[in-house]
Amino acid sequence: MESVASSLWDKILEKLKEKIPEQTFATWFFPTKGISYDNDTIIVEVPNPFFIDWIEEHYLNILSDVAFSILKSNIKISFRANKVETIRHRPELKEIISYPSPRTNLRDRYTFESYVVGNSNHFAQAAALAVAKAPAKTYNPLFIYGGVGLGKTHLMHAIGNYTLLNYRDLRVFYIPAEKFMNEMVYAIKNQETLEFKNKYRNLDMLLIDDIHFLRDKESLQEEIFHTFNALYSAQKQIVVTSDRPPREIPSLEERLISRFQWGLLVDIQAPELETRIAILKKKSEIDGFEVPEDVIFYIANNIRTNIRELEGSLVRLLALSSLTNTEINLTTAKEMIGSIIGSKKKQINFQIILKTIADFFDVSEESLTGKRRTASVVLPRQVGMYISRELTSLSLKEIGTKFGGRDHTTVLHAYDKITNLIKEDKEFSNKVDKIIRKLTS
Repeated sequence: MESVASSLWDKILEKLKEKIPEQTFATWFFPTKGISYDNDTIIVEVPNPFFIDWIEEHYLNILSDVAFSILKSNIKISFRANKVETIRHRPELKEIISYPSPRTNLRDRYTFESYVVGNSNHFAQAAALAVAKAPAKTYNPLFIYGGVGLGKTHLMHAIGNYTLLNYRDLRVFYIPAEKFMNEMVYAIKNQETLEFKNKYRNLDMLLIDDIHFLRDKESLQEEIFHTFNALYSAQKQIVVTSDRPPREIPSLEERLISRFQWGLLVDIQAPELETRIAILKKKSEIDGFEVPEDVIFYIANNIRTNIRELEGSLVRLLALSSLTNTEINLTTAKEMIGSIIGSKKKQINFQIILKTIADFFDVSEESLTGKRRTASVVLPRQVGMYISRELTSLSLKEIGTKFGGRDHTTVLHAYDKITNLIKEDKEFSNKVDKIIRKLTS
């Protein structure tokens, strides 16, 4: 079946090429090939295990949509790593296969065991686990909200996977709100609305991701409302995620807001430094790589508000290291992902930084930019210089000028001092981290 798989995968790639940037396609899809197609499953070979992580995280949904547009039916897309023998520190690894089941749409690698818990997400994780242990008995619905890339989707899949493992007879289904709408439109167009309604209203657990997609879509809100009522009345579990709480979703009907608030609302915040470090260590452990502490710290200290980007940077580093047989160290990390980290840094207005520093340390803005070197002001001022260099495009000289006409060597000294303090003093590191997360959130 290799020729069939190769032909089908080539067709999928031809359509995919029209939807993503040329460089992206060349990097992540040109080295792949279809090697088997059987029982509605296409197996695709990729250069190494890290391609699987990257493609799954960023392109699996669009690949599934493209495949559906070609075959007019859902198929499984499975990835196998080819050059696994090049992976250092894990010679026993033979094969990695990963794909969502079309019966549930769940990704089996997203589990509670692989979810790193910290201060920013422990309440959401506890609520999710409680729901998974007793579907429709504790919190129904469960509404999880938070910014992009903070782990909401991971928790949702973990709920579904745990439920299936412990309640094998339950019908569980995960779907993004946008895909729900696409299915609804397809059903209406093909006069299959009854089948569509039955599919979703006869589930035991419905997991709807990115419900904020409902805004300004009246017909979709109507269908979600009736689906919600049918499931809730039948005492079935509903789990929803959004980038904001229900009442802050624009143009969301009051009756839906009310129903989403019947159960429990939990939020996920941007992870603190310790959690980010733990996430990277867990990721590298799962993928079988030993990543130096200074590389872990470099990534964790520079990507602060998005777990998806945090893991993505590590995956990219590991993938490029594996492909080029390059040793992973701080120098190669800066070369490989430094530009990406730099491009992700949000440019913050200096006056906002100044006000935030002043409020946090309870000093005046005038004292931060003044000439006096009193003990209560020196450290906050140095933190301000450090953050200004991290989050703005200002030169050392320009930063010095804004902080009372100091020269660039003073700014560089302040930057180096704060950098060392962050590494040596965990409590101080958390303080600086908290300020930066507040500025970039």
